[in-house]
Amino acid sequence: MTRLALRLVILAMLVAGTQVSLAAQKAQPQPTAPKAAASDTTVINLNTATVEQLDGLPGIGVKMAARIAEYRQKNGPFKKVEDLMNVKGIGEKNFLKLKSRLTVTTTKAGGPDGQ
Repeated sequence: MTRLALRLVILAMLVAGTQVSLAAQKAQPQPTAPKAAASDTTVINLNTATVEQLDGLPGIGVKMAARIAEYRQKNGPFKKVEDLMNVKGIGEKNFLKLKSRLTVTTTKAGGPDGQ
């Protein structure tokens, strides 16, 4: 009788643990699909893009996006898209994959009349 009771307790603990595990899995956000195909044609301005926007570029993760933003902050705005290769970790091969998705425009300080 004691063995049967012990087995029932263990079984109940296993079942309860499984239910908690399933509930935890349901509570966690489901993995998102890979970056949307529609965003594959979006052109990103290197001088105004947020880290999140940069992270949306193929081959650019959160760390690299933060590195690009940090480079921009330390060195000022990009003058041409090729300047992206000055960021540590962006070589010619990666740059060529991104080039069609990048643009560089600068905004003049002081408003539209340049003052």
